[in-house]
Amino acid sequence: FRSGEVPVLVVSKVANFSIDLPEASVAVQVSGTFGSRQEEAQRLGRLLRPKQDGGQAHFYSVVARDTLDAEYAAHRQRFLAEQGYAYRITDADDLLGPPIGDGA
Repeated sequence: FRSGEVPVLVVSKVANFSIDLPEASVAVQVSGTFGSRQEEAQRLGRLLRPKQDGGQAHFYSVVARDTLDAEYAAHRQRFLAEQGYAYRITDADDLLGPPIGDGA
């Protein structure tokens, strides 16, 4: 991954602790373990390290609507906002467009 030979890296909870990915520019968090605010801040901090090319990084958290995980995610988002991080909530429908066959 570091040399660029592997473009995508999938990691588990181990990425919270001792992994160095300074040039990673996108992280997609899919969590069913109700991670803590601290763990999310650690993941985000690893991703947001300065890039050699000065580029930006993006952190996405996939959360199912109307679930307990959504409540936990809301708490994590409030914590990150209090720490000065900006975030935007986007509904999957806004990304994917109208369903096939709905007349739109």
